[in-house]
Parts: sequence; structure tokens; C-alpha cells
Amino acid sequence: MSGLPVFRWHLAPDGYATRRQLRARNLRPGGQGVAAQLERPRRRGRPPLVAYLYRVDLAKPLRPMTPGRWRAHAAMMRARRTCPECRRDAGYVIPPTLGTCVTCAYPEEQRVA
Repeated sequence: MSGLPVFRWHLAPDGYATRRQLRARNLRPGGQGVAAQLERPRRRGRPPLVAYLYRVDLAKPLRPMTPGRWRAHAAMMRARRTCPECRRDAGYVIPPTLGTCVTCAYPEEQRVA
């Protein structure tokens, strides 16, 4: 990413925005490359935090959610809630650290209660 303009935190000029800022304006980068970056200094010799900026004038509007996209999103979320061990919908997104629902991950604690 060399050759990009670098701005200090909170000092970027108008016309640049991060992905989140674009999303808040119902925009997306739209295939453009990173135009600049922000750097936030940190203490104790740690490298600075970096945020990439995109040009607002080149951003495109968000694509609307179609019925097919809603179905795909629902299927993806259903897969994240389904326990691979007991095949039940846990009602929450299963933590990747457990890999299964809490009931399957800690069966001995469920019997005691």
C-alpha cells in the first residue's frame, strides 16, 4: 500500500470515507481501490492502527436485497445456528470455539440442573 496518502486520525479531508462510513450513507466502494489511509498512533512501540479510506464521489449505491438474497441470508444464518452434533436449531449462533451447541458441549452440566 505504498504511495497512498496517509492522514492522522480524525484529520482526513472531506471526500474520503471508511467502509463503515460509506455503509452509513447507503454506499459501497463499488470496485474502487483504497484511495488513502488513516493512521492512529499507539503507545509502547506498537504499530499504528490503520483504516483504509475510499473516495465518496466514486462510491456506488448499495444493491437492494432481493427475495433470493434474503433466502440465502436466512439459509446462512440457519446453518450457523444448527448444531452439527444434535442437528437442532440452538436459537443462537453457535460459537466457533465450541463447535457445537452448549448442551452438546457440556452434557454433564445439563444433567445436574
